[in-house]
Formats: sequence, structure tokens, C-alpha cells
Amino acid sequence: MLTVAAPIIIGICIVLLLSLIPDAHRRKFSAVFVAGAGAAYLSGGAMGGWEFAFTAVATYCAFRGLESWTYIGIAWLLHTAWDVVHHLKGAPIIPFAHDSSLGCAICDPVIAIWCFAGGPSLLRRRHEPVV
Repeated sequence: MLTVAAPIIIGICIVLLLSLIPDAHRRKFSAVFVAGAGAAYLSGGAMGGWEFAFTAVATYCAFRGLESWTYIGIAWLLHTAWDVVHHLKGAPIIPFAHDSSLGCAICDPVIAIWCFAGGPSLLRRRHEPVV
């Protein structure tokens, strides 16, 4: 239960933290953030040259995400798939945390769903009217 609940909570916390970034900068920051996530497995090299191929595709999606929330969401879902591959191979994102890739695969779709919704702020600011 904790293996599933904790990553979902982490995903929600990430979305809430991203919600603190002003609207004008939130999408661009999110694109850079997912680009970093896309390169997270590079140093481990468990999938050989496929690590570079994945990173290239993730980087392309992140670049397109500078102008499109949809591409950022796609990049998070691609990262989810790569997390699953790493988990099944036994090559976790955090080498000393066996289930870290599984947790990441559970967390990332939470962020993707938020991106597909257009990355809205989930925190109301005092000066914003309730709609």
C-alpha cells in the first residue's frame, strides 16, 4: 500500500509546488524539469545505447513542451514507461533503493495528468477571484 500511496502523494506534492510558479513561467519551467527527468537514467547506462535514444526522444518532447503542455505530459508518460523498463530489469533510478523506479512510474502519471489539464495552479492566490 505504501509502495503505491507514497509516490502518488509525492506526485501531488510536486504538482502543488509547481503550482506556486507564476502562470507566465510554469510551462517553461515544467518543460525544463521533465527534460532533467528524461536524462536521469543516463549515468547508470543499464539499457546501453537505448538510454541515449530515450533521452533524445524525451528531450524533443521537453523542447516541444516549451510551447505545449501536451508534450510535457507525453514526456512524463514516456518517463513512466522507461521507469517500468528499468524496474523490470532491476536497474532502479536510485541504485540503493530497489523500488525507486517503480515509485517513479507511479508518481510520473500524476504529474502527466496535471500537464494534460494545462498545468493549472491548484493553489488559489488571495488576489485571484474564485471562478
